Amino acid sequence: MERIVIEGAYVATLDPARREFVGHVVVEGNHIVAVGPGPAPAYEGARVIDGSGCLVTPGFVNTHQHLYQWVTRGLAADATLFEWLTTLYPVWARITPETVHVAARAALAQLALTGCTTVADHHYVFPGGDLLAAEIQAAGEIGLRFHPARGSMDRGQKDGGLPPDSVVEDRDEILVATEAAIDRWHDPSPGSMLQIVVAPCSPFSVSGELMRESAELARRHGVRMHTHLAETTDETAWCRETYGCTPLEYADRLGWTGPDVWFAHGIHFDDAEIKHLGGTGTGVAHCPSSNARLGAGIARTADLRAAGSPVGLGVDGAASNESGSLIEELRHALLFARARGGPQALTVRAALEMATLDGAQILDRSADIGSLEPGKLADLALWDLTGLPHAGIPDPIAALTLSTPPPLALLLANGRPVVEHAQLQTADPTTLAADVARTQSALVG
Repeated sequence: MERIVIEGAYVATLDPARREFVGHVVVEGNHIVAVGPGPAPAYEGARVIDGSGCLVTPGFVNTHQHLYQWVTRGLAADATLFEWLTTLYPVWARITPETVHVAARAALAQLALTGCTTVADHHYVFPGGDLLAAEIQAAGEIGLRFHPARGSMDRGQKDGGLPPDSVVEDRDEILVATEAAIDRWHDPSPGSMLQIVVAPCSPFSVSGELMRESAELARRHGVRMHTHLAETTDETAWCRETYGCTPLEYADRLGWTGPDVWFAHGIHFDDAEIKHLGGTGTGVAHCPSSNARLGAGIARTADLRAAGSPVGLGVDGAASNESGSLIEELRHALLFARARGGPQALTVRAALEMATLDGAQILDRSADIGSLEPGKLADLALWDLTGLPHAGIPDPIAALTLSTPPPLALLLANGRPVVEHAQLQTADPTTLAADVARTQSALVG
């Protein structure tokens, strides 16, 4: 097993005591074996990395993404969510396994270059071919820990839903395919690189029967549950007109709250709903850049966290967040929370917790990732703060969260170097870019 010793860096452990110090982190194979202030013990044959002027954090956890959308960026640039979806549904109806593989590799590469080591992806369009396998293959190639969510839509326009009928599936076929994905791919072991999530798409694209049966299926297999909820006022109005209740009331009556559930976006919750989410331990994937791009609103992250709801960060789809950068979500989450609730609404360290600990909790990986502690998996980021944008900022956490995104000196995922000296190690970005351009041209025309 390769032993890597990072020396002389500022270490933000995110451990229960929230210790921070100038010190060392030692990795053996895919586990952290030592973390502490001062010099590391001598290890024969170790690779020693000088972390002077750098900050070590846990690897970031992305709790909501749509990888396939990387090849449909920049479309419907000034649209609302519903307008944007109706524009893009016909394009997505033409995706193939090759499309998904190309898009996923590029999006995952961008996530790695911005500090992400664990990705939850929500794929809900299945026009044909083994699309889930295509993105799983891509995650293995880039080298990130992967939680693909087998999404679904069974409520098309003929049944009062938003998607065209050409992109929805039969409910029974969805349930069979979802269970088959769990049986084939899900690895519940502590060091798992691959875990399946059950994820019907949204109230306006999924029947109540599918929502309820999907929850039963997920809990029978002991896997997590994920869906979009309360993203826009249009969705709230649609649910009131269609179901006579709010989106959360609808989800709750179908069994979609609890510590094994997290919602994407969660913008439009009232006080009572936030209290209910906290009381049930239901999580939220906060996607500030996408929410702003679509003009959907600003989630009440400070209130949700205070109520006891874990709030992680999400990039969302690259077609509504063209940058696909997780560290930008960290900064935007911080700034938007303060824009809404004042300078004390979210501290720089609370924002870092959202990117790490809260995301790990949402994915039920708190025992494995989210902090730098001996025995945990070696998912970590070494940020270079020696350059012009960060030099002279005395607090490294403030430098990371408030200034320009710094370059990565090193990113380890499961102990494997994925990024070094700001360069991706597991794929060629030039090739990825060419593949994306070719695929986008063929798909969009």
